[in-house]
Amino acid sequence: MIRRLTDFAIAAATILALSVDACGAQSLQKIVFSTDWLAEAEHGGFYQAVAEGTYRKYGLDVDIRMGGPQVNGLQLLAAGRLDIAMGDALQVMSAIEQNVPVVAIAATFQKNPTVVIAHPGVTQLEELKGKPIALGAASNTTFWPWLREKYRFTDDQKRPYGFSVQPFLVDPALSQQGFVTSEPFSIEKGGVQPTVFLLADRGYPPYSEVLAVTRKTLGARRDALERFIRASAEGWKRYLADPAPGNALIKRANPQMSDELLAYGVRKIKEYALVTGGDARRLGIMTMTDARWKATADFLRAAGLAKPEVDYGRAYTLDLVEAVHVTP
Repeated sequence: MIRRLTDFAIAAATILALSVDACGAQSLQKIVFSTDWLAEAEHGGFYQAVAEGTYRKYGLDVDIRMGGPQVNGLQLLAAGRLDIAMGDALQVMSAIEQNVPVVAIAATFQKNPTVVIAHPGVTQLEELKGKPIALGAASNTTFWPWLREKYRFTDDQKRPYGFSVQPFLVDPALSQQGFVTSEPFSIEKGGVQPTVFLLADRGYPPYSEVLAVTRKTLGARRDALERFIRASAEGWKRYLADPAPGNALIKRANPQMSDELLAYGVRKIKEYALVTGGDARRLGIMTMTDARWKATADFLRAAGLAKPEVDYGRAYTLDLVEAVHVTP
C-alpha cells in the first residue's frame, strides 16, 4: 500500500510539473527573428540569449533564422513572414525612400565593421589614394562615396572584388574591402599580416546590424519588442564574457563555422568595441542616437545617395532602446 501511494505521489508530481511547463510554454510570446547572414560570431549575443534561457526569462520564445546570400530580410519582414529582421542602417533608409513601413528599433554594432585592408607597410588610409582597391558593387552605394569625399579617392582605383582574398595575397599593390571580423582572418591564414583600417573609427557613420520591424508590429507588440532588446543586450554582455554557450548553438546552426574563426570574430568584436563602444558605453548595449542617424542621412544626401525631401526620422525610433540600459 505504501509503495502504491508513493508511486501515485510521484506520478501526480510528474503530471503537475508537466502541466506547469505546458502553461509556461503557452505564456511565452513567439518572435521570429532573422539575422543578416549565416550564423557567426557577429550574431553571438542573440544565440547566447537562446542558449542561456534569457529570452525565456523575459517571456519570449525566439526563433532565430539565418540570413544568407539569397535571403532578403527586410522584404520578408514587409511581407509579414518575420517579426524582426537584422539589416544595415542604409538598407532601412532605402526602404523608407520606397515607402516601405519599416523602422529600426535598436543597433547591434555601434561601429560599422566595414574595413579597407592593405598590405604591411601602409600606415595611413590616405596612402591608398591612386592605388588599386578591390571593391564589390554594393560599395558604390555605401562606403565608396564616403571614401571619395573624405580621402579624395577616385573611381579609376576600383578593381572588381570577387569575394576572395586570393588576388590580394598575390598582388602586394592591391588593397581590398572587407569586414574586420572576417576577411583579415582569411588573409592571415594566407600568410600575410594585413594593415586594417576600420572606417567607423574614421567617421563612417551608419550603424550595422540594426533590428528592424514593421510599423504594424511596433504598434501591436511594443512590450515584447522592448523585452527582446533587453534580453539581446544581456545576451551580448554574457557572450563577450564567455561565448561558449552561444558558439555551441552557432555551430549547430552553421556546421561550417570553425572554432578558430569564431574565436577570431569574438576577439575582433571586443578589440574594436563593435558592440560595446561609442554611445553604448554610456547608454547601454544596442543603443542608438538621433545624432548618428542624422549623420548617416547627411552623408547620404551629400553623396547624392538619398532623396533630400524624404523624412529619414521615420527610419528609426528611440522609444524602446532608451528604456533598456544594459551597460557593458
